[in-house]
Amino acid sequence: MRIRTLAGAAAAAGAILTSVLGGLYLWTRPAPLPAAAMPPPASDAVLAAGARVVALGDCMVCHTAKDGAAYAGGLGLRTPFGTIYSTNITPDPDTGIGRWSAQAFRRALREGVARDGHLLYPAFPYIHYTRMSDQDIDLAYQYLMSRTPVRAAAPANDLMFPLNFRPMLAFWNALYLRPGDGGMPPAQANPVERGRYLVDTLGHCASCHSGLNPIGGERHPAFQGGHIDGWDAPALTRLTAGAAPWRHEDLVAYLRGGLSPAHGAAKGPMRPVTERLAGVPREDVEAIASYLMSIQASAKATAPPAATASTAGSNAGARLFAGACAACHAAPAPMMRLAGRPGLARSSTVLGDSPLNFVQTVLHGVPWEHGSAVYMPPFADTLNDDQIAELAAYIRTGVAGRPAWKDVAATSAKLRKETTQ
Repeated sequence: MRIRTLAGAAAAAGAILTSVLGGLYLWTRPAPLPAAAMPPPASDAVLAAGARVVALGDCMVCHTAKDGAAYAGGLGLRTPFGTIYSTNITPDPDTGIGRWSAQAFRRALREGVARDGHLLYPAFPYIHYTRMSDQDIDLAYQYLMSRTPVRAAAPANDLMFPLNFRPMLAFWNALYLRPGDGGMPPAQANPVERGRYLVDTLGHCASCHSGLNPIGGERHPAFQGGHIDGWDAPALTRLTAGAAPWRHEDLVAYLRGGLSPAHGAAKGPMRPVTERLAGVPREDVEAIASYLMSIQASAKATAPPAATASTAGSNAGARLFAGACAACHAAPAPMMRLAGRPGLARSSTVLGDSPLNFVQTVLHGVPWEHGSAVYMPPFADTLNDDQIAELAAYIRTGVAGRPAWKDVAATSAKLRKETTQ
């Protein structure tokens, strides 16, 4: 009886809280903005500038579902609170932004509010876009409104209660949203300041590389590393530390082409980002790299602990490497000698503190997409979890000379299950 009473009280309290928040939301809800006609066609120069802004903002990355039309939405963005599906930002009048005015578009990026007045989820990084200049926002609007309209409604979000109750976002915005003023930051001619603007606003790099607190706010200080879609996003303030320090030119090569000859290839959520950056002027990527190099921790790089002889990889792992990996990753392999690829001993995936990115790469490979020169076949159907653990132990200790990761087989099993779901 007592349990039922407590459960009933909790349910009643939840209902009261929901009612209060709902009332406050209806009282303070932003007003809908009127439908607008399509803007007149923009000049080629404006569209080229808008394409640059949209690429720097990674808009296609999130607003394009697998095998879907560009910018038509429908991509499921996994969060700790459930799945949010990206919306259609083509100029379709019914399912996209075809009836949005420039004012409505600017409000969405500045305040996280849709044209009809409903609050947007912060998986759309308006807390960063809010600091974009009016000029860049308007260029993005002109470019998106010039795209081919696609009729595609996004699936319903799948979020846990109470986060599926949009009025809660008003409280979240009060904590984390600091609207920008629309001005272009000063000293844009300075590469570091230009890079700061691109990283902090359009690139919204902190969204993945800072991690989230229990209610989905970005952790501070920023850029200390995060977790996104089953991948580790490394700390951006420690790039020059560790066994294989990054240099400015390494970052530029990685961001522009998805491959650093010194560190390896972009994988997981980072790969499509590099594909977009490949299409922007080189000076933008140079500026991003300049800013990232300016925020590195002052501590000197220290040599990591080496693996001991007793942990320098198993015979089973060595045999697996010879059969599955050596044709591409052994020193004599043609790919290594002719293509200038980095050895696994310098790979960021192998040198990471967690086995997560290594296991993801082995399970799912690196797809051959968009004409990329980077490819790796998946081994999910070839290697079981224990074999992946043996392989990881050999590469981590016998090749890279680092202490073995723990719980690799369990990590592999967990990632397989998540992929199946």
